[in-house]
Amino acid sequence: MTVILMQDVMNLGAVGDVVEVADGYGRNYLLPRGLAVAATARNKRQLEHQQRIREHRVARAQKDAQGVAEKLRTVACHFTRKTAEEGGRLFGSVTTMDIAEQLQGAGIELDRRRIQLDQPIKSLGEFTIPVRLAGDVTSEVKVTVAAEE
Repeated sequence: MTVILMQDVMNLGAVGDVVEVADGYGRNYLLPRGLAVAATARNKRQLEHQQRIREHRVARAQKDAQGVAEKLRTVACHFTRKTAEEGGRLFGSVTTMDIAEQLQGAGIELDRRRIQLDQPIKSLGEFTIPVRLAGDVTSEVKVTVAAEE
């Protein structure tokens, strides 16, 4: 029996794969659970149509991400925090949420989980923080942390 997978199935394939399975496995397991559909001409055309739509959506997301990446390169975030008297260590920290809020104030909507900050910033200085956007598009944002007077 030839089926088109509608979901990833371990040891069988990924979404959209056309695979050959045993009749009983397809009829009794894959089809009733919605994991696959029979590989008819109509279903194959529908799969091709869905793949074209998905590719178009991905291309649009890539284009939008390129625009956001250009904006991020021009924006710099400045923070002032209280510090210890010696060593320039911050009492608090600068987190991804702080950076995302400041970017939102600059007109850039960005989910804080896209900001690739391993640990919160706890010292004074200038930092370059990578930001992961859609697909393989990445950018950087400059963050400056200064001592509060």
